Amino acid sequence: MSKFVGRLLILGLPLAVLAIFIVIYVVLAAAAPQPERAEVVARPSAVFVTEAALSPVQLSVTTQGEVTPLTEIDLTAQVSGRITYVNPNFVAGGFFEAGEVLVRLEDADYRLAVTRAEALVAQSRQALVREQAESELAAEEWEALGDGEASALTLREPQMAEARAQLASAQASLDEARLNLSRTRITAPFDGRVRAKNADLGQYVGPGTGLGRVFATNRVQVRLPLTNAELAVLNLPLAFQSTDANPGRPAHLSADVAGQERQWEGRLVRTDSAIDPQTRTMSAIIEVEDPYGAAAEEAGAPLAVGLFVTASIDGRELDNAIVLPRSALRGSSEVYVAEQDGTLGIRTVTVVDTSAERVVLTAGVQPGDRVVTSPLRGAAEGMLVRAVDANGDPLDPEPEAENDADNASESEALVQETNTASRAN
Repeated sequence: MSKFVGRLLILGLPLAVLAIFIVIYVVLAAAAPQPERAEVVARPSAVFVTEAALSPVQLSVTTQGEVTPLTEIDLTAQVSGRITYVNPNFVAGGFFEAGEVLVRLEDADYRLAVTRAEALVAQSRQALVREQAESELAAEEWEALGDGEASALTLREPQMAEARAQLASAQASLDEARLNLSRTRITAPFDGRVRAKNADLGQYVGPGTGLGRVFATNRVQVRLPLTNAELAVLNLPLAFQSTDANPGRPAHLSADVAGQERQWEGRLVRTDSAIDPQTRTMSAIIEVEDPYGAAAEEAGAPLAVGLFVTASIDGRELDNAIVLPRSALRGSSEVYVAEQDGTLGIRTVTVVDTSAERVVLTAGVQPGDRVVTSPLRGAAEGMLVRAVDANGDPLDPEPEAENDADNASESEALVQETNTASRAN
């Protein structure tokens, strides 16, 4: 019995102590004062703003394209023969002038053909003279001895007609021989440059053999793809052709040549004949006059064929539009406005032009509105914001003086966040 009581005491004593501690904890917790619930006051988010203002704007479209020749042909032989002369300028990249002999073929056979044709013409002319004399003699004899009207055969008119035909045929053969002889000299049809050379000295060529490929240097063109929006900015119809009354809009071309930025001036002269079925864009053609001459002197480098250039085309002018930094546009058609009451407004705007630096609006924002240009996380209509200028100074009076330090630190954080976003872009 005593053993049982001892075990009961060993097991019950700790439980009793634990129960006492629990009771004491509950009593103390119930007697402890309850903490007062603090009221959370929403603080406005500091944002950089720029004031919207109306101003005249020159719209422009920037796109890219490759420089191609306006006139380019394959130089081919029209007669057969062995090449006996090649112009030193007839090499890939060589320049030549209009009328300059580029290739000459062996012409001995063609000279002999001319000589034979000249002899045949002389014979045919002599035969015609003889027939004329015989025709006149036949007419005189008929007048002296004949009775009535003489027949055509009596007056040798068929023989005269045959003699004239023989002379005409001989003259045609002579013209053809002279033409073939002239074709042994392949001349340049314009001032230009050699793109490729396919034949050389001593090679035998036949009619239609390609000798090389050349292009004119008086003018080059750049084909530029344009979207529907870009066509609207340029106010360009689908079937545009420049005229004296409407010479087309100026275009400014630029490219990096040998590590330096070069610029050339051109003009939009026409649109392509059809819309590209793959890209659904319409191409506009820019032409540049004298790209290897005057234009090259002005730019410091020629506008070489094959160069990939960036083109900026002047578009229509707007008398009153609002120009904002590109960072002000949210998505494709929204901007944030810091209202005068310290809340955020989200506006849907009409965008007529955008670039890496600016956005041009015609509706949705009024002059004097303070448009937010800095990043703003969790933006919502009506949220509290505080507009600050480029230096981080508040544009509206502070509600409480004790918050100056907090406001200053918040402005510094906003500047750092904006700089980080700029570097990321």
